[in-house]
Amino acid sequence: MKVSYENINNDPDCSFRTLYINLPVSMLRWEYHYHPEIELVCVVSGNGSRHVGYHKSNFRDGDLVLIGSNVPHSGFGFNSIDPHEEIVIQFSEEIIQFPVKVKELNDIRKMIALSKFGIMFSSETKNRLLPMLYEILEMKDEKKYFQLLRILAELSVDKNHQLLNKEAMPHTIITKNKERLQTIFTYVEKNYDKDIDIVEVANLTNLTLPSFCNFFKKTTKMTFTEFLNRYRIDKACTMILQGKSISECCYNTGYNNISYFNRTFKKYVGKTPTEFNNELII
Repeated sequence: MKVSYENINNDPDCSFRTLYINLPVSMLRWEYHYHPEIELVCVVSGNGSRHVGYHKSNFRDGDLVLIGSNVPHSGFGFNSIDPHEEIVIQFSEEIIQFPVKVKELNDIRKMIALSKFGIMFSSETKNRLLPMLYEILEMKDEKKYFQLLRILAELSVDKNHQLLNKEAMPHTIITKNKERLQTIFTYVEKNYDKDIDIVEVANLTNLTLPSFCNFFKKTTKMTFTEFLNRYRIDKACTMILQGKSISECCYNTGYNNISYFNRTFKKYVGKTPTEFNNELII
């Protein structure tokens, strides 16, 4: 799995970029990346995983997240299932900066300041803004820019939101440790369904076990074991959504004890695998 800086190219004759993604999830790649542009991601429907800064969790029935400048994050198509439809807006803070005397934009300024923590909006907010997001994809010239301001204005006064991180992740953490993190993430991506020896992972990064544990905790704000469990449970959620049995999900994600799998699943998802599965049937 790559850890990279992404270069954003604006739409033709436009000061920002809009993207419409409607592809099979097999064509979507999980790349942990960052860029100076602020990003609004709307997953229209479906399920998957969000990884924004230090935060990692699942989403269901779509998602709407505002990600601040240079905040490391992964693609929202990771661990999703077909169909996967996304609308993305990427813009520089510079294009929405106005004199302080323009009081009407105070709420937008406050929201942009908070975006460094990652802001997750509710399903109700997402559904309310969907028509505006579809419209901006087709707009041109000044109408497109004013639509961006309208979308940000609507979000800035919405009280039904949640900050994903308690502290911002500096992108320098990624740039300074890119090769080691890429080695770790790629290894987990390829071996999550097997027994993973943390000593072997430490050796891959040319660190002693104590140094590796300190490095990983300092860099990601979680232990390697917690990261691995979160990764495996994300995969298990996807497998349940694909119709696999609880035991299949357990053994195919590297667990060899269903009781332990159930406890770990509930710890990170907030419900047991059976409860999670039953919600899909209702």
